[in-house]
Amino acid sequence: MNIPVVNLSDFLSGDEVRRQTFVWELGRAYEEVGFVAVKNHGIPDDLISDLYKYVQQFFALPNQTKWEYEKKELAGQRGYTSFGREHAKGYDAPDLKEFFQYGQTVEDSDAIKKEYPENVHVKEVPELAPTLYKAYRSFENSGKALLQAIAIYLELDEHYFDRYVHNGNSILRAIHYPPITQEPASAIRAEQHEDINLITLLVGASADGLQILTKQNQWVPVTSLPEQIVVNVGDMLQRLTNNRLRSTTHRVVNPPRELWGTSRYSIPFFLHPKSEMSLACLNDCITDERPKAYEDVTAGEYLDERLREIGLKK
Repeated sequence: MNIPVVNLSDFLSGDEVRRQTFVWELGRAYEEVGFVAVKNHGIPDDLISDLYKYVQQFFALPNQTKWEYEKKELAGQRGYTSFGREHAKGYDAPDLKEFFQYGQTVEDSDAIKKEYPENVHVKEVPELAPTLYKAYRSFENSGKALLQAIAIYLELDEHYFDRYVHNGNSILRAIHYPPITQEPASAIRAEQHEDINLITLLVGASADGLQILTKQNQWVPVTSLPEQIVVNVGDMLQRLTNNRLRSTTHRVVNPPRELWGTSRYSIPFFLHPKSEMSLACLNDCITDERPKAYEDVTAGEYLDERLREIGLKK
C-alpha cells in the first residue's frame, strides 16, 4: 500500500497556499488512513545512517553486556529492554524483539526535569548516546511542526501543542528483531497494536514487515521511499479528538523463510506530551453523531495505565 505522501517543506515554506494545502492533505490522510509518509522531514541522512550504525553495534554486544544496561525499575523507559519482555495490549505472548530507549534531556530550569530518569550511556559504544541525542532533537522539531499543522486542521491555535511538547515525555526507541532460529509459534514479530502517544515518527526500518489494518479490515504492507519517514496517529491524539483522528492498528510480521536468518532494525520516535496535558476530548470534536467516547484523563495517567497493560510496569 502506498500511503499518502506529504511534503513538510510546504508547511514550513511561509507560503500560505502551500501551508493550507499541507494541512488539508495531512488531516484528511489521518482521518482516512492514520498513516502518512513525510518527505523533506528535516532529519539529515547522515544522522540516520549514524543512528543505525551505532544501534546495530549495541545490539551486536553479548547478552551479558546488554543486560548491564537494563533498568527494570524504569519500566523500559530508559536503556535496554531484553528480548521477550514486552507484549501487545490484550496478548500474553511476548513480541520477538529487544530494544533500547532514550528519553528527554531537560536543558532549562523546567521543574519537570525531576520527573525524568537519566538516560543510559553505553561505554562499549560511546557514540550511541550523543547520536541518539541529536536524533531525538531532530525528531522533536519535525514532530512539533506536524502537530502545529494538526492543530490548524482541528481549528485550534497553531501552537496549541507547543508547550506540552517542549520538555515532553517523548521516547526514541531502537528496536532489534533478531534472526528467527527455530519454527516460530506465530507469524507475527510484533503483535497488532496501536501506539500510546500523540504521533509516531518512524525512520527507515531496515527490512519490510510493517503492516497496517485498513478500514476494510484488511492487512496491507506499508512501504515508504528511503527519503521519507512514516508518521502515524497514536492513542493520545485519538482520545483528544474523540476518534476524529484514528490511531491505526499495525503489526510487524515475520519475513519469508529464506530471510529468517536476518535481523530487522526499526527506530520509531514516540512523541509524548508532558504528563500534565489533559487528554479530555476537545469540545469541537464532540457532536450528536460522535458523542464523547472517553473519560477525562491526563497524558501521564494514560501512559501509566498502558505501560501496565503491555507488561513493562507492575
